[in-house]
Amino acid sequence: MSQSSEEDTDISDSEISEYEDKCYEELKNGSQNVKTSDEKFTCPYCPKKRKRDYMYKELLQHASGVGQSSSQKRKAREKATHLALVKYLEKDLMNIDETPSEPADKSDTPIDSDEQFVWPWIGIVVNIPTSRTPDGRTVGASGSKLRDEYRRRGFNPFRVNPLWNFRGHTGTALVEFNKNWPGFDNALAFEKAYALEHHGKKDWLIIASSQQKSGLYAWVARADDYKANNIIGEHLRKMADLKTIPELMEEEARRQDKLVSNLHNIIQVKNKHLNEIEARCTETTHKMITAMTEKDQLVQSYNEEIKKIQSSAKDHFQRIFNDHEKLKMQLETQKKELETRRLALEKREAHNESERKKLAEEIEENTTKNSSLQMASLEQLKADENVMKLAEDQKIQKEKLHAKIIQLEKKLDMKQKLELEIQQLKGSLSVLKHIEDDDDVEVLKKVDDLHMGLREKEQTLQDLDALNQTLIIKERKSNDELQEARKELINGIKEIATRAHIGVKRMGELDTGPFHEAMQKRYNEEEAEDKATELCSLWEEYLKDPDWHPFKVVMVDGKEKEIIKDDDEKLNGLRKDLGEKPYKAVVAALTEINQYNPSGRYVTSELWNYKAGRRATLQEGVQFLLNHWKRKKEMFS
Repeated sequence: MSQSSEEDTDISDSEISEYEDKCYEELKNGSQNVKTSDEKFTCPYCPKKRKRDYMYKELLQHASGVGQSSSQKRKAREKATHLALVKYLEKDLMNIDETPSEPADKSDTPIDSDEQFVWPWIGIVVNIPTSRTPDGRTVGASGSKLRDEYRRRGFNPFRVNPLWNFRGHTGTALVEFNKNWPGFDNALAFEKAYALEHHGKKDWLIIASSQQKSGLYAWVARADDYKANNIIGEHLRKMADLKTIPELMEEEARRQDKLVSNLHNIIQVKNKHLNEIEARCTETTHKMITAMTEKDQLVQSYNEEIKKIQSSAKDHFQRIFNDHEKLKMQLETQKKELETRRLALEKREAHNESERKKLAEEIEENTTKNSSLQMASLEQLKADENVMKLAEDQKIQKEKLHAKIIQLEKKLDMKQKLELEIQQLKGSLSVLKHIEDDDDVEVLKKVDDLHMGLREKEQTLQDLDALNQTLIIKERKSNDELQEARKELINGIKEIATRAHIGVKRMGELDTGPFHEAMQKRYNEEEAEDKATELCSLWEEYLKDPDWHPFKVVMVDGKEKEIIKDDDEKLNGLRKDLGEKPYKAVVAALTEINQYNPSGRYVTSELWNYKAGRRATLQEGVQFLLNHWKRKKEMFS
């Protein structure tokens, strides 16, 4: 039957049984060739498979595996054809060849089902020609020579083992055949060949011991040979067992069932593993979707924050631009005022040389100021042109600029106050210069006083700047010296092993006591020590991990403060598993690390006042060392 017209279409699962019956009838009618020779079979439904020749049991196993497969890749038509092949092999082909596992008896002699053969199949060869050597030992033909001869005759043994004793070659040999039914066929053919030549086992036993025997005698080993009290029996008992044909068939069937069961279990395990992998893939996909969603939310919030910052920067730059505009208007107003005063001074005529000189000096001074104002106006125009460019530059450095402005506002309050006073004095002086009269002595005196006050304020401002720079340098130097002194003080106090209220505390170090107490409640002393050590090492690694930051920022008295999150999984898991004390120990170490070394995330040493529960001052540490030195001196004096 050709399958080319039906391979393109498949059948449904409900049609498998009907199609199986159809294929079975075709097999019975001989439309498909299954048996290629006496021992070889083929699968008519797998023409493209590399292995074309099967033994009976191999073909039965192949058809059963395909027909009962649970794989989704197997088509229903393929399963139905192989189920029909199984049915044909078990019912029809078994009836033709008797039993598929029963060997063909090439000798055409019936085999008793209760007859015991030596297993694995072994043939016995006797009366092998031997000869004596000068030293009295017996030698004979080698096993390989006999093996090659039997292979040429078609018996196909895989080994011929001559038997030796203390005298040498005994003239007997054991012929070993393959441990399968073809091997049994070869063994029976071997026995039949010798029996037809009247050199079988019966011929060997019938001939009188006194009669000369020529040629080789051979047969297949059975129970009487196995139990014989001679060298042949001894070797057979060492290398083989006694089994009947039904026992071998039953044993082979058990092995086949066990193999099928093992394969079925392996398939189930593989399917379970496949389901687990699919579940993991689904879970991973879900996590990826969640992560992408969170990422999109973070990007959105980041963009909104950037927009807020840009809007704030734009407002800030607009205010700066408005301030520049106001300054520009003020400069224009001052320029107009000076021009008006210049015109008024030019209209005034001096009646004497002295007035003329003063007037000329004042005019020259006003001209210089006017020129300065014009230069300032030009500079203001240039500043206006660059204000947008400055705004863009300030936009990039907005955070640094904002911080610097706040710092300068705090540090330069006094300087700005002095500068304001100086500006006020200059304004007053400018006003007085332009309203002075010829005989107004008081005004001139007031102008001189203002000049002197102005110079004093400017000198005070310069002194204040110099003092500020000197104090900053001294403060930095003093701070560096104090830090070095504090480090040396910590190193010195480390070497003093006392329980005083002043000491060195390792900030961020995990207290292992609560972990040991928790483990002692669950395990014996030795196991508790090991478990506590493992847990402490694990949490020390967690504390060093910079990616783990279980803090949140809250406002306390108008200031930002970092506190431990209530929903952190690791800390809540620790509290649930081991209790409150280990949880508080980890929280304390984590808080200290975040306060004293948040960037490095490692343990640091700090001078500590244990009595007050705070960081000890340098004075307290020095006083502690002096008292300790005095006590030591009193002890040795």
